[in-house]
Amino acid sequence: MTIDDFVKQDTEWLKGTGPSANIVMSSRTRLARNIEKLPFSNRATKQQLEEILNITEAAVRQSGFLKNALFIRLKDLSEVDRIFLVERHLMSPEHARGADYKALIVDPNEIVSIMVNEEDHLRIQVMQSGLNVRECWRIIDEIDTELSKSLPFAFSPKWGYLTACPTNAGTGLRGSTMLHLPALVFTGQIGKILQAIAKLGMNVRGLYGEGTEAMGNIFQISNQISMGITEEDIIDNIERITNQLISREDATRKMLVVKNKEGLNDRISRAYGTLKSAHIINSSETVALLSAIRLGVDLGLVKNMDRRTVNELFLLTQPAHLQKLEGKLLNADERDVKRADIVRGKLK
Repeated sequence: MTIDDFVKQDTEWLKGTGPSANIVMSSRTRLARNIEKLPFSNRATKQQLEEILNITEAAVRQSGFLKNALFIRLKDLSEVDRIFLVERHLMSPEHARGADYKALIVDPNEIVSIMVNEEDHLRIQVMQSGLNVRECWRIIDEIDTELSKSLPFAFSPKWGYLTACPTNAGTGLRGSTMLHLPALVFTGQIGKILQAIAKLGMNVRGLYGEGTEAMGNIFQISNQISMGITEEDIIDNIERITNQLISREDATRKMLVVKNKEGLNDRISRAYGTLKSAHIINSSETVALLSAIRLGVDLGLVKNMDRRTVNELFLLTQPAHLQKLEGKLLNADERDVKRADIVRGKLK
């Protein structure tokens, strides 16, 4: 299997299945781990970074979970390939920058990925569609246990797992859910709700994590700290707050259908009409319009599409995916044409 094979398959986080998948697009757990007696990535020498790559690759080759996984050295990839992997949420934008002495491990189903030599030596990630954060935790816990048999992770009895950033120390666990909340945005409630969530110890980020905007009414909710709290408590908190957001978004959607159905229909129909007829369209406009159509599908106001197709378009219309599909580099104008062409093809 190669990276090019990923273009031909659905990525796990956008399958549109799982509990509450109409609102929760995906769930994720991530563990930060470092190998003892080696400096953190930002302090390590080139030789030490290479050593981390080598011993991690050896551990992965012995792993039952990851025996079929790709081990990719980022220096062997083009810039488009690296952005393509970011768009699929298999690695962070930060990891894509500066490819020397970095690697990515990906299982064939794109459920598990591991960034090597990002901020920490290992960033282990598990993603599932829908509200499945507890299942993500179960899987990542087993992988962590297996890898720890061959990789001695840095651990302090006082501080827990040691990490490059203090906010990741302790359990090293971040749990998150990616939520589609168009009704709360349309009605102007989202600002106060996100402020309240932040007071509960949660981070709110955009579509591609830290430092990115909440395009398409999509928000990522994750825990702020991982020290002084158990893994179970972190998972419980993520589930509890996510369920509260699901209830609020669901109630607002029903209210909109009862009190402003024509206005809602108009917004969704205009989005559908624009996407169906446009011959040139940029990425941000596409994501915004797809958000409206996804809401229409979930409310039964768009009859001839399903959620999975809309989710697929969110991904296929991203810049690197367009270039992978075309098989060559495209400038911004060419991508806008290609993007419109793909969308029109799906909305026939």
